[in-house]
Amino acid sequence: MAEFIRDLKRTHSCGELTAKDVGKEVILFGWVHNRRDHGGAVFIDLRDRAGLTQVVFEAEAGREMHDLAQELRYEFCIGVRGKVVSRGGNVNPRLVTGEIEVHAAQLAIFNRSETPPFLIEDKIDTAEDKRLHYRYLDLRRAPLQQTLMKRSEMNAVTRQTLNRLGFLELETPFLVKYTPGGARNFLVPARLSPGKFYALAESPQLFKQLFMVAGFERYFQIVKCFRDEDLRLDRQPEFTQIDLEMSFVTQDDVFAAVEELVTALWSEVLGVEIAKPFPRMRYEQSMREYGNDKPDLRFGMQHVDLTSLIAEFKGAGVPMWQSFATAAPGQIVKALRVPASANFSRTETDKLEEIAKGMGARGLARAKIGETGEWTQSPLAKSIAKEARDAINAATGAQAGDILLFQFGKEAMVHTVLANLRLHLGKRLGLIPEYGTPDPKRADSWKFLWVVDPPLFEYNEELKHWVAAHHAFTRPHDESIQYLETDPGKVLCYRYDLVLNGFEIGGGSIRLHDPAVQERVFAAMGISPKEAEQKFGFLLQALRFGAPPHGGIALGMDRLAFLLTGAESLRDVIPFPKTQKGTDLMTDAPGDADPEQLRELHIAVTYKPQT
Repeated sequence: MAEFIRDLKRTHSCGELTAKDVGKEVILFGWVHNRRDHGGAVFIDLRDRAGLTQVVFEAEAGREMHDLAQELRYEFCIGVRGKVVSRGGNVNPRLVTGEIEVHAAQLAIFNRSETPPFLIEDKIDTAEDKRLHYRYLDLRRAPLQQTLMKRSEMNAVTRQTLNRLGFLELETPFLVKYTPGGARNFLVPARLSPGKFYALAESPQLFKQLFMVAGFERYFQIVKCFRDEDLRLDRQPEFTQIDLEMSFVTQDDVFAAVEELVTALWSEVLGVEIAKPFPRMRYEQSMREYGNDKPDLRFGMQHVDLTSLIAEFKGAGVPMWQSFATAAPGQIVKALRVPASANFSRTETDKLEEIAKGMGARGLARAKIGETGEWTQSPLAKSIAKEARDAINAATGAQAGDILLFQFGKEAMVHTVLANLRLHLGKRLGLIPEYGTPDPKRADSWKFLWVVDPPLFEYNEELKHWVAAHHAFTRPHDESIQYLETDPGKVLCYRYDLVLNGFEIGGGSIRLHDPAVQERVFAAMGISPKEAEQKFGFLLQALRFGAPPHGGIALGMDRLAFLLTGAESLRDVIPFPKTQKGTDLMTDAPGDADPEQLRELHIAVTYKPQT
């Protein structure tokens, strides 16, 4: 008899047979998804990555095969040869293959399975830790397989699109020299150079710039990156990004290429046509109206900056606001209007203050607007000057029944608290839909935005000097260069983030290729020419050999896949993810090193576990 795999090759997947295939002899491979014994016949659903097909093993088809079919259990891996037969009136409308079944003539069990620790079903309530321990079984479930197949499609579209746009797919090393700045690196001991270490690349940043110096003009890669950071739900120690760099370009040229790629992904993978070009917003406006640089534009509820207004009214009569009688640097007052339609009770409003305190705020001042504009349910009501109150109502657009939430103090804290309160309220009021509501197939479900023109520097309170907000090789605006020595906080730059529905999905910049300006940027950060050479010498040297103007971006592939597939967590779009503690429950990594390995590396472990 002909043998499966050697002689009998698969003819169809388990997700494609329909009524038009009735009468055909087919060969299917897959796993037993479920089993039903009806006495004279054994029914199974056979599963592969494409779907399910019902297979029937009848007694009259042969005693030997029927006896073997009696042995089938969940997750047995098998091969089947048989004929496609119509199911008549017993159609299963939930399956593509629901019109037919396969009556088996030959069966082979490739491998028997132990009883799985959880069912291989679309929806299960098994704890994630157990699913991660048996990740290879979890990955048999249709939702995860469909997600990863869609991610594979994203890879293909990315390569096709960037190839069409003239980009070369080039590789950069993982084992690199440690350079300061950015995220903490993983260190790898170099056995052949005792006492020295490689770093795992946190990004291909320096190398992709060297590709531009080398004259390749357009580079990309879909690349693994590594960051030894504290983890959270949307962060992994190893992650994937679409990395690209372009020579002889302006910021607009980079945007055009990225928009071509992103709209191709949405068109080819999701079937949604996204309009180009994407809107743009200055960083200053984003922070002023939304409190962060990744605003979710699917709903309104912008913040209103009242700092100047409060200063104009000399503190508006409110004791807590007297310090704002003159606009103090780094101190602001902002308000957020909750519409009357929210119908918040006093208790619900009190809960908002608890949320604010959970973010480090001292409290949350608030006021409910009365019929004639008066403030009620507020400790501010007794002291607020009427003219100031009316001006605040007008500035915020407050109407009767609305609630105003106030936050004041250090700029960073005010932004953080109100930005997160805005998102909380957006979800609470149903303004931020879950994936699928509204239909992700609608273009207006996706709000893309370029956030542009941020500051080049930020002041580090601990170090008491200016540091690069992104990296030291970002090109400043020409008109801002004059402030490098006198007021670094005023220097804006050609850095940009691509934002989608409140998520940052990419970030990049036009690079600084002028050695003279580069030296001034380092000086603003307190980095001497000698120190710069020690830290970035090989790149600085390369930039002195006729480096072209260039710029680029990195798009987060994991985040893109998360959004495109509507996955429940970022871990669902990564085949073998780590936990929030950075561990792999399946392989039990990280693990202990053998003493002999440590001796070869000239390393001693000094950590002593607490007992």
